Amino acid sequence: MKIGNREIQGFAGLAPMAGVADRAFRELCTRYGAAYVVSEMVSSKGVSMGDRKSKFLMQLSDTERPAGVQIFGSDPEIMAQAAKTVLEVQPDFVDINMGCPAPKIAGNGGGAALMRDPILSEKIVKSVVDVCKDVPVTVKIRIGWDEDSVNAVEMAQRAEYAGAAAVTVHGRTRRQMYAPPVHTDCIAAVKQNVQIPVIANGDIADGVSAARMLEATNADFLAVGRASLGRPWVFQQINAYLQEGRLLPEPPVSERMRVMVEHIRSICDYKGERVGIREARKHAAWYTKGIHGAAAYRRALGMLESVEQLEEIAYRICLENED
Repeated sequence: MKIGNREIQGFAGLAPMAGVADRAFRELCTRYGAAYVVSEMVSSKGVSMGDRKSKFLMQLSDTERPAGVQIFGSDPEIMAQAAKTVLEVQPDFVDINMGCPAPKIAGNGGGAALMRDPILSEKIVKSVVDVCKDVPVTVKIRIGWDEDSVNAVEMAQRAEYAGAAAVTVHGRTRRQMYAPPVHTDCIAAVKQNVQIPVIANGDIADGVSAARMLEATNADFLAVGRASLGRPWVFQQINAYLQEGRLLPEPPVSERMRVMVEHIRSICDYKGERVGIREARKHAAWYTKGIHGAAAYRRALGMLESVEQLEEIAYRICLENED
């Protein structure tokens, strides 16, 4: 797939996820075969006001390329100002969030709320495209605000007209949040009605579901979000199945624990142990999902205070769950 003038090799990229897709996780997913990664969503108002946290969120490293920075907001001028600042970190593309269903985002006119105002959404895309020039701009949308206002085709067409280089479609409405089903027919309709690449998103959890999504939608590419939580190797599984038809099993418990410790060490390296270990608790819970005795482990991991404590728990998990 080509996003503007950027060649993207592979089948699936890491979807942007607030509070999850930080530098440590993006680098890990890249190593496991993610075709591209996208930052946590960054507030356009925060960036334009020089907010330190917003600037930290959009920092990219050389080991996670190709990588995009995602921004959100509802004011075309402020979004353009933010995009100008984002260009300083040299992203491979800039992504506009028009799909986040969270009340604190959509309730303030950003994210999925833009699905209710296609004209404003087109203005936002154009304002960002005008600033970014040679850097491609992509847009992430849902299929609509609710079942009575499914308008993904119009949104995608307006984005294309305004200069977007690709569109990612999450196959649910805002009202659905993350509840089933994923409406693959709506993603397929977008693909049939635009010329730019269409990236399908929603419930892609392994190679088989990836193949089904591509077959059902004829999409150009895939974006994987929640299925990668505690499972960065999902990209390796998707690549193996789509390239060679091989079904890769889940890694043994010992390997899962090794990756977990490596991941959390990286979080602490980048953010400091005090902040990093608190953020790491949710990741640790995801890594232990499905392991025998997981509930007890999660209680212990939920009170993590140090990397050493994490290593002790990981060692105990390996002993009690011999491969």
